[in-house]
Amino acid sequence: MRVFEIYTSVQGETRHAGRPCTLVRFAACDLRCTYCDTEYAFVGGVDRSIEEIVTEVKELGPKLVLLTGGEPMLQRDLTALAGRLLESGFEVMVETSGSHDIAPLPDGVVTILDIKTPGSGESARNFWPNLDRLGHKDAVKFVLTSEADYHFAVEVIRERDLATRTEVLLAPAWGLVDPRDLVAWMLRDRLDARLNLQIHKYVWGPEAQKV
Repeated sequence: MRVFEIYTSVQGETRHAGRPCTLVRFAACDLRCTYCDTEYAFVGGVDRSIEEIVTEVKELGPKLVLLTGGEPMLQRDLTALAGRLLESGFEVMVETSGSHDIAPLPDGVVTILDIKTPGSGESARNFWPNLDRLGHKDAVKFVLTSEADYHFAVEVIRERDLATRTEVLLAPAWGLVDPRDLVAWMLRDRLDARLNLQIHKYVWGPEAQKV
């Protein structure tokens, strides 16, 4: 598996925000979202075995593990790694774009599914059947670059009845949407969703890596 970095921090998003977490970041991504903040992981990385990754995760300590990228679903052995971590007693989260089928992931994995908005430039890549696979432990995230993206998200949330089936996250793209405006829109529309701010950018700044 092509690993870019493994480190500990706090989970920055979802209902698990603020919890100590080990992040396993895989290299490579097949999307090029306009707001991407991890372009540095598009290339590079080191080949690591499942055993090596599990060993390092155990040494680092936190029981919450996030498999992210890049795009983790590009890793052929991701399902096997997630299964090994679950068997070892870890809580496992996978953060993935909406463009790859999440069906192969083990049942115990918490999936954070990032549905691409028009402002991302990649909305044509959304694999919509994924939404039917999300449960109450999972989350669907919309990163918003504008109020038009917000309206896109609202339409998807309501047409798919997402709020009754999974956690719904609305994330303002850093520097493009003021969180105060997003809160105002959500209250105006009585939208059942969670404001999703990236904690690490407020704690360490938007340019910091490995946090």
